[in-house]
Formats: sequence, structure tokens, C-alpha cells
Amino acid sequence: MQTVLITGCSSGFGLETARYFLDRDWAVVATMRQPREDVLPPSDRLRVLALDVTDPSSIERAVAEAGPIDVLVNNAGIGWLNALEGTPMAAARELFETNTLGLIAMTQAVLPQMRERRAGVIVNVSSSVTLQSLPLLSVYTASKAAVNAFTESLALELAQFDVLARLVLPGRGPDTSFGDNARARMTDGFPDAYADLVQRVFAGWQEAGPVTHSSDVAEAVWRAATDPSCPMRLPAGADAVAAAEAR
Repeated sequence: MQTVLITGCSSGFGLETARYFLDRDWAVVATMRQPREDVLPPSDRLRVLALDVTDPSSIERAVAEAGPIDVLVNNAGIGWLNALEGTPMAAARELFETNTLGLIAMTQAVLPQMRERRAGVIVNVSSSVTLQSLPLLSVYTASKAAVNAFTESLALELAQFDVLARLVLPGRGPDTSFGDNARARMTDGFPDAYADLVQRVFAGWQEAGPVTHSSDVAEAVWRAATDPSCPMRLPAGADAVAAAEAR
């Protein structure tokens, strides 16, 4: 039986991905900052572990408890929506600590066992905002673009050990808690000088259009984890696919 460790499983893409792998008879290590046993169906193939990807000791404990890992899914991340002038440097650092450096730290912790076994897959969940320039997302996009560059270079390093690295790029997921989490960090709102732009951006989001569902991301992660012939970058969701095709 193969084992997948997934970060950020308390809700949204990570939670649905954990369900998806459980339904396909994998052993699942579902990690989250504050473990909740009630968000996933009971299973003898499921372990829920505490993990804060910004805390080295937390990473060390979780990887040790998890045991052998065949697939690592780096899904944990936080959102941010604001103009650069409305983004405190503390918020920028928090984004990179979680979205980029936390992902790198998890990968670094798991890689030795995969290299020694000469088998394994790293799946990094990035974002389709890296495929198109969008306003009010400059710092968030930067944190995810760094993940793309990291993963593509890492894949070249790991090819000699038969370990794969892949990217999944979801689109906008209104059925996730991303928006609520981003708003919770915005204590000072948007700068007044950007009021018109903010209004246009929010109005555009109200228009009907393709979006990404959590199931789209789970399916893309599954393909990245189990299909060695799949491409390096996998857009997930109708809007992400459209952005990739337009690019």
C-alpha cells in the first residue's frame, strides 16, 4: 500500500485531495496546523497529524511520525489580496514563509528517504495566477511563481534518482476558504488611491465564468502522483485550463 502525505488538509483543496486518495485505497497522512479528526471519514488507512510548515521542529516530528512516504503533496498555503502599497512587509514575509519556504522545507525533509529508495513523487500545489498577470495579487503571485521555478529546477536535480517533481496550478476556488483567510489578514483594508481598481476587480469576480472546484484539484494531484507521463505543469479547473491555453 502506498502512502501520501498531504499538507493543509483542514479544508478546501487539501481536504478533498485526502478524500480522493482514501477512496482509492491509499494510506493517507493528512496534516494540518490544528488536527481535526472529524473532517475526514474514519479509516484504518488515515492518520491526522499536526503540522506547521513554518516550524522546523513541527516538520521533523510529522515526517518522523509519518514513516515512509511515497508521495508528498505540498498544498498548505495562505492567501493575500491587496495592492503592493497596502501590503505590510510582515504580511509579505508571512506569505513567503508559508507558501514558498514552508514548501521547500517540507520537500527537503522528505527527499532523503525518496532518494535512497530511488522512488517518490513531489507534487507542489501552486496557482494559475502565475499564468496571467492580475491586479491586487502581486505579492501572492510572487510567492507562487517562486514555487514554480523551484519545482522545475528541483525536477532536474532529482531525475538521476528516479524521483519526480510536478506542479498543479488551480484556478479560483470560490468554494474554498481562501478568500475568507485572505480577508482575515487584511486589518487595514485597501489604500484609498486604489479604490476604483478594487471596485473593478470585485465587480469582475461577480460575473459568471469558469472556476475551479476542489475535485478538479484532487484529480490533478492524483494524476501528477500516479502518471509518470503527465506534464510538469497541470492546470486544475476550467479557468486554469483556459489561462494555460491562452498563455
